Amino acid sequence: MTATILIADDDAVQRRLVENMVQRSGYAAVTVDSGDAVIAHLTDPNAAAIDALVLDLVMPGLDGMGVLEKIRDTGLDVPVIVQTAHGGIDNVVSAMRAGALDFVVKPVGIERLQVSLRNALNASALKGELQRIRHRREGRLTFGDIVTRSAAMDHVIAMGRKAATSAIPVLIEGESGVGKELIARAIHGSSERSARPFVTVNCGAIPDNLVESILFGHEKGAFTGATERHAGKFAEAHGGTLFLDEISELPLAAQVKLLRALQQGEIEAVGGRRPVKVDVRIVSATNRNLLDQVKAGHFREDLFYRLHVLPLTVPPLRARREDIPHLVRHFVARIAAEENRPVTGVSGNAMAMLGQLNWPGNVRQLENAVYRAVVMSDGGQLGPGDFPQTGEMNADAPLADAEPITLESPLAPVAAMISGAEIPIAPVPAASTFQSSYGALTMLGVDGEVRPLEELEAEAIRFAIAHYRGQMSEVARRLKIGRSTLYRKLDDAAAREPADGTS
Repeated sequence: MTATILIADDDAVQRRLVENMVQRSGYAAVTVDSGDAVIAHLTDPNAAAIDALVLDLVMPGLDGMGVLEKIRDTGLDVPVIVQTAHGGIDNVVSAMRAGALDFVVKPVGIERLQVSLRNALNASALKGELQRIRHRREGRLTFGDIVTRSAAMDHVIAMGRKAATSAIPVLIEGESGVGKELIARAIHGSSERSARPFVTVNCGAIPDNLVESILFGHEKGAFTGATERHAGKFAEAHGGTLFLDEISELPLAAQVKLLRALQQGEIEAVGGRRPVKVDVRIVSATNRNLLDQVKAGHFREDLFYRLHVLPLTVPPLRARREDIPHLVRHFVARIAAEENRPVTGVSGNAMAMLGQLNWPGNVRQLENAVYRAVVMSDGGQLGPGDFPQTGEMNADAPLADAEPITLESPLAPVAAMISGAEIPIAPVPAASTFQSSYGALTMLGVDGEVRPLEELEAEAIRFAIAHYRGQMSEVARRLKIGRSTLYRKLDDAAAREPADGTS
């Protein structure tokens, strides 16, 4: 599934032109004719998910600036490319302050729009990955952080959202690597317990003789080597969520105490004298068929029914192949940034190959494959040869054409090209040895007299914005002025410019 771009313009002709360019660039397009329609679409849970917004700045009713303010106020996370027929510096500054990612001038060419869309999608992917990492670390991961566009995942996410509103026990089933812990964290992060601990226990990684101690704790001297009191995972998760991963690997003896803890809401530490009340929400996961384990006598039937209140089955990656391009984009953006690798994208042939493979290790295997490809790549674009470890995996269908993923200028800042600045913008940040033919100010005006200082200053600022590609902090630092001073000078320059009020 390709990225979806929302186009907002009250001019029907301009709307159709941009829609045609977006579709020719390989993206899906959704069009609206007003700012109110933009907000209605972005806040509608049943509407198509939007990856980027191309927004006309001047519209009747709620204009582009009003849309940017509402997007910011409602916490919506969508990259916005503002377009207008008036390219004055005042519009650029206002749009940047309101949160626009880029700025184009009507009539925009398809090459310029493609660059803006690629930058917006990649910046959004990297921002999403960084936010996901931060939310995971802080225990605030939600279903909005899950990268998916698959209809097969819609049911899982819908049920997970409902489960988050209560303390109902959830059993997450699925193959290894599909993201069961991610779903568990999203349930916790979307619940009233999100501010409380999320504690993970891998039941298959605990020695049998230590299971009870790790889960329920032990008193000092309860057994040989117990030199200190240990609270246990249940006590650590008090008030929050306890995630029991690979629950099918729990020994039968420990299953008895787990059942009692779930039924009575209390635990008894090894060597303890009395039970202790705990308030814990249980989410468990398994990559096996737990009912088969019950029939085989490896898992207690009464515990099964206690855990199997709300089962969620996460489909394998081969059943939701439309997620693969989105996952690859996010993984490449994050890993290239982490490893400081100059990767600019993934070729269409490579994407076709990745999209057709079975991925027995699912999302975890895909992420590891991308990790290796990014780190070991010698070029800017990843091709089929950068994924040699996938050669042994079978494909369900012959390779088909696929859209390449382009990550050029992954962190291209706001207003990379500003019509009206009268200074071309370098395609990449300039090196220290860069010599620009536009680096000299014209000291004399057309009348042969020395130009006013304010004009020279304004031109120098415009050049700095263009040269540093809209990175205002860097502009202020290089000009050795504060950001507030920079914005004030831009406002003063904008006030001196004639405004035609066109859209």
